[in-house]
Amino acid sequence: MCGIVGLFLKDRSLEPELGAMLTNMLITMTDRGPDSAGIAIFGTDADEIGKLTVQSRQPAQDFAGLDDALGKAIGAPVSIVLKDTHAVLKMPLNKLGAARAALSGLRPELHVMSAGDIIEIYKEVGLPNDVARRFDVAKMSGRHGIGHTRMATESAVTTKGAHPFSTGADQCLVHNGSLSNHNSLRRELVREGMTFETENDTEVAAAYLTHKMHQGLSPGDALKAGLDDLDGFYTFVVGTKDGFGVLRDPIACKPAVMAETDQYVAFGSEYRALVSLPGIETARVWEPEPATVYFWNH
Repeated sequence: MCGIVGLFLKDRSLEPELGAMLTNMLITMTDRGPDSAGIAIFGTDADEIGKLTVQSRQPAQDFAGLDDALGKAIGAPVSIVLKDTHAVLKMPLNKLGAARAALSGLRPELHVMSAGDIIEIYKEVGLPNDVARRFDVAKMSGRHGIGHTRMATESAVTTKGAHPFSTGADQCLVHNGSLSNHNSLRRELVREGMTFETENDTEVAAAYLTHKMHQGLSPGDALKAGLDDLDGFYTFVVGTKDGFGVLRDPIACKPAVMAETDQYVAFGSEYRALVSLPGIETARVWEPEPATVYFWNH
């Protein structure tokens, strides 16, 4: 079942409200998925500064002194911002790869939620209101974001199994539906060098798109390629550093609605997720067509 929301801002004056608007949209979808929830916020560019958002089941233990230890390991300054079970580690952008590798030795229990220069992902088991409140998502600003509330059907209810899934720098994906060929596709992607942390089919979809983009495809073309390679029922909403995209499978049995104004593009699994947005009463509102890629770039 699951509930998905997404918001792409055209009007930069709305950026301070992104977290609050996205949170309200996701809370409206609570009854579509009570197991876990997550939100990805794409902020604004920070000159050559990279971010790792990490999660721990023992934050007091794992986050203590982590900035100093990681800074010594990569030979560059690292700062840390604590948010409940998550922390955002900031460092020179060119040190992200080294930092991620060093974390496995320094704090092996940490889970990397996202990496890049503008993305932050927060997700946990629980209802959207509780998850968003724990991480002060409503106070976050940014240019676009996506959110998901999950009803698990094919894998465990865990923090790792919650959406969004991020398998590339400044990339993430949320999904309503199920893929029938994710196991065979996972094996193919592993042979191509992709790695996986869960048995979730959505992680496979995210990794597939990342792999296609590594091959040189644009995000929109990667989604289009998925129509041939991904079997099942799905609605995807994806976020990249510069954009926001939507794709429904050729049958399109999973609900979806979109709205566009001069200020934003919005997505919801149901229209009620959009009703509190400014100017929604005059927005162009439509149901995304089956097997059609929609993509917006800043």
